Amino acid sequence: MEYKDYYKIMGVKKEATQDEIKRAYRKLARKYHPDVSKEENTEEKFKQVGEAYEVLKDPEKRAAYNQLGANWKAGQEFKPPPDWDAGFEFSGGGFTGGDASAYSDFFESLFGQDFSQAQSSQAPFHAHGEDHHAKISIDLDDAYNGAARTITLQTPKLDAKGHMTTHERTLNVRIPKGVKSGQRIRLAGQGSPGFGKGDAGDLYLQIEIKPHPFYRVEGQDIYLDLPVAPWEAALGAKVKAPTPVGVVDLKIPAGSVSGHKLRLKGRGIPGKPPGDLYVILHIALPPADDEQAKALYHQMEQALAFNPRAGLGV
Repeated sequence: MEYKDYYKIMGVKKEATQDEIKRAYRKLARKYHPDVSKEENTEEKFKQVGEAYEVLKDPEKRAAYNQLGANWKAGQEFKPPPDWDAGFEFSGGGFTGGDASAYSDFFESLFGQDFSQAQSSQAPFHAHGEDHHAKISIDLDDAYNGAARTITLQTPKLDAKGHMTTHERTLNVRIPKGVKSGQRIRLAGQGSPGFGKGDAGDLYLQIEIKPHPFYRVEGQDIYLDLPVAPWEAALGAKVKAPTPVGVVDLKIPAGSVSGHKLRLKGRGIPGKPPGDLYVILHIALPPADDEQAKALYHQMEQALAFNPRAGLGV
């Protein structure tokens, strides 16, 4: 189904006031009226103008049209949600461009095939408010322990003349323990107000965990790159290792190599089940920055006769 851009049909901007829309309609209605116009396709253009004005003249219908139309992209077939007309009833004075049969399939997809009955019954307009989405960045510690945060949002609002404006509001948000990066928190009723008796929309906060200097986060699992000395890796050792919940004593198996992975079960982000903490060993070489250190390296060279490229055949 073709999307109908009512603002383009009326020759006005989306930010136009209700008075500007009314003036544009009067001008176009005179221009395309079948009794006086000599333009081609006069009757069809007159119907399109009437259909557009039927929506844009009413701030409530206009807001509903803006809400759904925002999801349309050029080149795509327009498909409203299957339950879009559920709960929608309309009021107001009659049609401006003819009877209900004069309106397009697009118009009926927005406002339902029973639009004419709703008009005549003078039933109120009801619509669920628009959902809002925002991102919130938290520390890794917040994911482990939960937290309370105060956030400030800029939210859209339709004024009495039909202009879209923004206003600032502050919310106190509880970050639950065990939240993951990419997870959404739903704040019921914190989106746009509904129309008529329609419920307010919801606010969805998408969680992003800030980068940490030590840890990498993958889902509920945490990764730590842990430097170890060559003798600790070769001979085995017990070393101190940091975790998001405190320092632990970690046993390094003898014969460990760089890239060896140790798993600390259940020490990742809390949950049911919790994630794990993976420690990736990296062998750190002491610097040869004085004569004594250089002498020790020469002793190792002669005593060990070690060829790290033996596996490459050279």
